[in-house]
Amino acid sequence: MTKYIKQSRILVAVDCIIFGFDGYSLKLLLIKRGFEPEKDKWSLMGGFVQSDERPEDAASRVLKQLTGLKNVYMEQLLVFGEPNRDPIERTISINYFALIDIKKYEKQLSDDYRAEWFPLDRVPKLIFDHDKMVQNAKNKLRYKAALHPILFELLPEKFTIPQIMTLYEQVYDVELDKRNFTRKLRSTGLLIKQLDKDKENSKKGAFYYKLDKATYKEKFTKFLNFVSNPAY
Repeated sequence: MTKYIKQSRILVAVDCIIFGFDGYSLKLLLIKRGFEPEKDKWSLMGGFVQSDERPEDAASRVLKQLTGLKNVYMEQLLVFGEPNRDPIERTISINYFALIDIKKYEKQLSDDYRAEWFPLDRVPKLIFDHDKMVQNAKNKLRYKAALHPILFELLPEKFTIPQIMTLYEQVYDVELDKRNFTRKLRSTGLLIKQLDKDKENSKKGAFYYKLDKATYKEKFTKFLNFVSNPAY
């Protein structure tokens, strides 16, 4: 088959913005870049799309190489394509964000990439346009979390209401009213109360809950207005 003539070849990459929650802090997973340019500087995890794979397959491959994970929540974001964004070759980057429970997978991180979790308020300067990618992903996360219960993807199998509240406060950078938040959360029908308590973080202890996965799937597109007037 005849190729398109007089057309320049452009590389296509994927970059993954990986958010994680350890029960106390919302974090971003970064790696030390292993080659020039910008060697040994902090970067998002990424790679090039191969000729025999779709962009989403490339993003899944990159995520699995770094964390050993597959079948986690992942969503495509924007395409970054400024002509000079990569000083080596013309490269277009397709962004994806993923949501991970840190405690469940922290021991699976590959040592090859010198990966490290950073709290969102202490993220170092990143290479190229990766800072813009992260800011866009944070805005998208705020928007999605206001409409759908996606933040539960960051939680362990058993969690407490204070943990959920902390997570929402950090995503939106706000201080929530505990009583009002708890009332709204319980009204969703998403939680199944457990008999045991978390007694590490308070003398009284907070009851554990589990996510009602059937209700979660049913209400995923009907979870409107859980956060009032979110700033995103």
